[in-house]
Amino acid sequence: MNSQDQITAEAALSLVHWFQSHERSLPWRHTGDPYQVWLSEIMLQQTRVEFVKDRFLSFRSDLPDIESLAACSEDHLMKLWEGMGYYSRARNLQKCARVLCEQYHGQLPADPALLQQLPGIGPYTAGAISALAFGLPVPAVDGNVLRVLCRLFGIADDIRNPAVRIRLEQDIAAFYAECGGTLKQQEPTLVQDFTQGLMELGALICIPNGAPQCGQCPWQEICHACREKSWDRIPFRSPLKQRRIVSRTILIIRDGSRFLLRQRPEKGLLAGLYEFPGIDGTLTPREAVAAAESLGASCMQIHRLPDSKHVFTHLEWHMTAYEIRTASVDALSGDGILLLNKKELAEFAVPSAFHAYLEYYDLKDQPFRRSPLRKPRK
Repeated sequence: MNSQDQITAEAALSLVHWFQSHERSLPWRHTGDPYQVWLSEIMLQQTRVEFVKDRFLSFRSDLPDIESLAACSEDHLMKLWEGMGYYSRARNLQKCARVLCEQYHGQLPADPALLQQLPGIGPYTAGAISALAFGLPVPAVDGNVLRVLCRLFGIADDIRNPAVRIRLEQDIAAFYAECGGTLKQQEPTLVQDFTQGLMELGALICIPNGAPQCGQCPWQEICHACREKSWDRIPFRSPLKQRRIVSRTILIIRDGSRFLLRQRPEKGLLAGLYEFPGIDGTLTPREAVAAAESLGASCMQIHRLPDSKHVFTHLEWHMTAYEIRTASVDALSGDGILLLNKKELAEFAVPSAFHAYLEYYDLKDQPFRRSPLRKPRK
């Protein structure tokens, strides 16, 4: 640890008191329930807090504990997760829940080393569970904490470098070793409030986009980036590779009342989820008919639907779509095929990549979805 990278007792207490006065009301806070802490941390990966709040409440209502999560059917789990993206998170939640039921009597262990041996739990999530649910003095360094501490200490290294995270984890661990025991007598919830205070400071004050609200920050007098006006350069993050653009043609195959969904492969993008059949490339109407016929559909009508786009982490789908009407979809049934009417499809989990087309047919009416597609005026 560099000599200047020191979290003092005074600085820690000022952050704790700031947090206690400014914390947001979030449904997973102050529950004392490790399951809810774990669930919220997994949901918050790559997903905005405001979006997660309602989804967390509905998920917790349906699956209130580890045992119910372990026993849940995959279809119902995917429906509860629908729209959140990164569906592997939900699958790993259930894998982990089943391991916990088999090996830990349905309880999360407090030890971060044991937590990291469980499916879907990495160093940050393990630290968050141990600190927030069990009050253990262990670091939990997420993106917000990285930003806050890099600015506090004036660390200009690339935060994509794991060494930066390790260095800051060591700083927090050193603070707990030196001051934690004494301060906890003063502030019994020191670990929980200090951990959440760092995250909250990054979410509300030391924000990632735009100028930080330094005048409202409890650390403004000791912050290197505030003093040097270097917040626009710290933290430094090297650019990601440019997303790959993939042109894709979507086939909405239907008869009078039912739509065809096809299961994707068990590995890879959107693994194991159901989709409207898609083919890489931009097909002409004639090619789209041939592709539908290769699935066994007898095409009666075809018409072009509006284009759509969906952004994944490392690639974008630029989608052309056709509705293909057939007399009956019964001949298309088989392994990995679902034939669903409008009511059934509205209740089924479909990846958000296809929500624009679901909304086009009025199959989804949830307020959290936005669609670039609009039906043509009659």
